[in-house]
Amino acid sequence: MSEFEAHISPIVLLDLSLLTMLLIVAFAMLRSRHLFAVVMLSGIYSLLSAAFFVSLDAVDVAFTEAAVGAGISTVLMLGGMLLTVRREKPAAKGRAPVALAVVVATGAALLYATIDMPAFGDPNAPANAAIGQRYVEETPNDIAVPNIVTAVLASYRGFDTLGETMVIFTAGIAVILLLGAGSGRGGRKVADREASDNDASNREAR
Repeated sequence: MSEFEAHISPIVLLDLSLLTMLLIVAFAMLRSRHLFAVVMLSGIYSLLSAAFFVSLDAVDVAFTEAAVGAGISTVLMLGGMLLTVRREKPAAKGRAPVALAVVVATGAALLYATIDMPAFGDPNAPANAAIGQRYVEETPNDIAVPNIVTAVLASYRGFDTLGETMVIFTAGIAVILLLGAGSGRGGRKVADREASDNDASNREAR
């Protein structure tokens, strides 16, 4: 087979731009102490991830990320915020060398693993030369579903799809139980500690 030479194209520049924005949003989420802002930034992160998946021609994954990550997950987190304060408590400044070492080691291992990966779009890659071609040729006979993507999601990786559905269902039920829908236990009013302290000070001043 002929050698495949990767070249920088506008799609690659778009991917780099999306990855840069993902890093910026992730850093902003880590720095923010306002929980509502973190939830909104997580929705933005999911939308950027969906756009990145579209640029990689993984439209089915992009739809899932947009619906679950930016849609349902954001609604569930906003619902969970009804039972908590709006601002995270100040964390004591300190260092966690063990956690930092684990993160650095994991990142280095992931970067090292990408060295042997074939170039994006390489027709000689195993996924394009053998596995993908086998799915295209044998899926209509094995599954009897004309749409290959539907056959993969519903049959070949049906247990994975079922697991994803169960995760979202369990998260929804957990939020409903936390909110105490239909019972007298839920729906309690919460307030930030700073606001409560200010109210107490005003009452004492009066």
